[in-house]
Amino acid sequence: MQYRGSSDLAFDADYSVSDHVFWHSHDWAARQKRAVRTGFSHVLVEAERAIFGSAFSGYLEREVAWLTRSGVHVAAVSHGTDLRLPSRHAQLDEWSPFRDAPSSWVAGLESRARRNHEILDALDIPVFVSTPELLLDRAGSTWLPVVVDPERWQTDAPPLERARPRVLHAPTNPLVKGTALIEPILQKLDAEDVIDYVRVERVPAAQMPQLYREADIVLEQFALGMYSVTSVEAMAAGRLVFAHIHDQVRDHVSSVTGRDLPVQSVTPARLEERLRDVVSRREHYRAVAAEGPPFVKAVHDGRFSATVLAPFLGVSDSARKGLGKN
Repeated sequence: MQYRGSSDLAFDADYSVSDHVFWHSHDWAARQKRAVRTGFSHVLVEAERAIFGSAFSGYLEREVAWLTRSGVHVAAVSHGTDLRLPSRHAQLDEWSPFRDAPSSWVAGLESRARRNHEILDALDIPVFVSTPELLLDRAGSTWLPVVVDPERWQTDAPPLERARPRVLHAPTNPLVKGTALIEPILQKLDAEDVIDYVRVERVPAAQMPQLYREADIVLEQFALGMYSVTSVEAMAAGRLVFAHIHDQVRDHVSSVTGRDLPVQSVTPARLEERLRDVVSRREHYRAVAAEGPPFVKAVHDGRFSATVLAPFLGVSDSARKGLGKN
């Protein structure tokens, strides 16, 4: 279930409700409570956000208490800024977006994250995180890989066939993605005809598969040290993916999945060098890009995530072994 405004950027969902109805309709809230209590055994709460609108005045703690009394099992899923502590990240990473950012913005993020940690401490429910670097923010949490449909992104068009590789950057939030750190480099290389740089923002989700198919290299983020759905979608399309990846992220992915992450780890300081290297060693990087689709099928097509959720869902060990095969 998702609640949202009228934005054409919204993703598909089984059930959507408008923000206005979600927050203001007591009738909808009552019906939603009945539907969840009688029709569901487990609930995953995302980003510490309320799920019953006005029914509990938006207090997640009250919602979870009511769900638990009703016999529904509850866990939380966090995705980033809801739990990421800017103070910790700024100490960890020289490229952190929280080092030189406006203090009011950083303070707001810090306050929200700490409040959400307090909520989770009080709830004492299982916590899943969708990117591995968040494991450092929330002790005892479990990585739950994001899921995509590989077939939606796959293409037969090979990468790096153009004289000037097309480099795509689609920042959902330029400040936290480190766009300002890399864009001068990309504009310089574009002006020298080394690459064809394309930046896109606020593109409807339905158009993204075609944009990836038309690209050779996809740049995700260069400030946070992680990889998210942008990298996964680009890997599924067989594109070469660059991002700033912490060793902790790469090591955790390898230890949990037994597979090496195909995303190429690049800092802003090394980006120009690496892009020039791509142009001069195309066959090498085509082979790297070819590792993307099988990695996505093994880790991000839903089967692996199902095995991660299985203990919370009470799935037996024998049934759990079959989750990764179906």
